[in-house]
Amino acid sequence: MPYTNIDDPSAYFQTKTYTGNSGVQFVTNDGNSDLQPDWVWIKNRTVAYSHQLYDSSRGTTKALFSDLTNAETTVANGLVTFNTNGFGVNSAAAVNENELVAWQWKANGGTTSSNTDGSITSTVQVNQDAGFSIVTYTTAGSAATIGHGLGAKPDVILLKKRNGAISWYVRHVSTGTSYLNLNLTSAAVSNPAATWTTTEPTTSVYSIGTSTDFNISGGEYVAYCFASKQGFSKFGKYVGNGNANGPFIYTGFKPAFVLVKSSSATHNWHILDNKRDPENVVDKYVNPDNAAAEDTFTFGDFLSNGFKWRSSSGTSFNESGTSYIYMAFAENPFVTSTGIPTTAR
Repeated sequence: MPYTNIDDPSAYFQTKTYTGNSGVQFVTNDGNSDLQPDWVWIKNRTVAYSHQLYDSSRGTTKALFSDLTNAETTVANGLVTFNTNGFGVNSAAAVNENELVAWQWKANGGTTSSNTDGSITSTVQVNQDAGFSIVTYTTAGSAATIGHGLGAKPDVILLKKRNGAISWYVRHVSTGTSYLNLNLTSAAVSNPAATWTTTEPTTSVYSIGTSTDFNISGGEYVAYCFASKQGFSKFGKYVGNGNANGPFIYTGFKPAFVLVKSSSATHNWHILDNKRDPENVVDKYVNPDNAAAEDTFTFGDFLSNGFKWRSSSGTSFNESGTSYIYMAFAENPFVTSTGIPTTAR
């Protein structure tokens, strides 16, 4: 069995930095492969505008905001096209002024299908090779199961109600039935009966309880579901040591993107990537839970097979005895399917 089936991660995930022009702009990806994105997460790096999240299942101009509870909003001058090698934006300042960053994932080119695996029929856009699906559905107000289409057990689910002002809910394999909120700094909360239930996700469905945040008659939801793929994506946990010689987290690839959050303490979420920091040390970050502009702090290094923290004062990612969860996607696998190792930065 090969180490990885994804020799070129840029075919499924890319980070793109660009400069706004306050007009119409087509942002072109520059990875090894053309990437037609289906989920685009944009942050203005210079000004405190909310994070803007768009996907090709919900359609262009339909924005969600990782730092807000707001319902889905039509931003007419926001993201206006999903292109074969990038995306187009109009004049909205949050997506086309100053310096910006966009994180992009590929699903199925905007092609969706009806999924009847769960007790609620869902609409699914899935890329099983990359372990990523976009799921939309409408709830009826009673406990239910939702088909996700991955063909593998999801390790992470990011859930947002589209037609109501409700927090984001995050299910992570390392926190089990407890949940985190992407728009909040709070630690993981256990309320399984009402939220994710005590039933583990399966290779075909995940379960939702009776909380009105999760499940109300006529509630419209979107879920972004991820399953780990060796050499491409990893979703795990670690414990901080509060030392400048911080923990090393093995991923099996050179990271392109890392999202990290304490699961046991009140701290910000952080996003780091290889385009804003093409060389070590990695220090440029934004917080998904707030609209603040990009800031800097010494986090550590992206290595050929993982990442290592190098700060004794970074309580939000390396506090002694504190538990953390992360999501990571690859720039290069540690070893390709033909046995070629990647180099360190």
